[in-house]
Amino acid sequence: MISTNNLSKSYNNTEVLNIETLEIPKGQSFGLVGNNGAGKTTYFSLLLDLIRPTTGDIKSNDIQINKSEDWKPFTSAFIDESFLIGYLTPEEYFYFIGELRGQNKADVDAALVSYSEFFHDEILNKKKYLRDLSKGNQKKVGIVAALLGNPEVIILDEPFANLDPSTQIKLKEIIKNLAQQKGVTVLVSSHDLLHVTDVCERIVVLEKGKIVKDLITNTETLKTLEAHFSGTTIV
Repeated sequence: MISTNNLSKSYNNTEVLNIETLEIPKGQSFGLVGNNGAGKTTYFSLLLDLIRPTTGDIKSNDIQINKSEDWKPFTSAFIDESFLIGYLTPEEYFYFIGELRGQNKADVDAALVSYSEFFHDEILNKKKYLRDLSKGNQKKVGIVAALLGNPEVIILDEPFANLDPSTQIKLKEIIKNLAQQKGVTVLVSSHDLLHVTDVCERIVVLEKGKIVKDLITNTETLKTLEAHFSGTTIV
């Protein structure tokens, strides 16, 4: 589904990402973890053609990301609040995104019903602009907007940050359902090792822009990741 080859990104002769090869199959829930500056957001930005690679390329469904826009109809993402339009209400934003994805107002309304528990009655019909919502509620809007229109690839950067515990639990259910039941390829970056091991069947660790671990998630994965980041040895 997503193929990365000889990919690098440098700024002012300083390399921030260097991935020789990385294959992410269709329908996989894929986690990307690493400390600040490891290259997680850089990789996602390259995957969305928000920045251009210094060398190499990423292909999605055999479409080279930086050479064609044909990957856009089946790809969605929420990276941060810059993806939102602050002067719109949540409803207006959802309808706008839905229209981009071939969904009419009725389609969007029907989809939003299934996220009522995720919203906790804090989003819809509040007559607030997106810019006036809390960081957590802005994130809820961005995440759900990324799910509209049945995309095949969904990219979420730090989706659990700023969310309350009950919303985090609901989000984990949503992500698991997307990958396991609907066959959606979901890419998640997170600083929260517990959450990412809960929802991702595979986890890649980045360090200074390079892959240092590529793990299939099992009962020992969280312990392995904690040992890696703490610099300890598993006994």
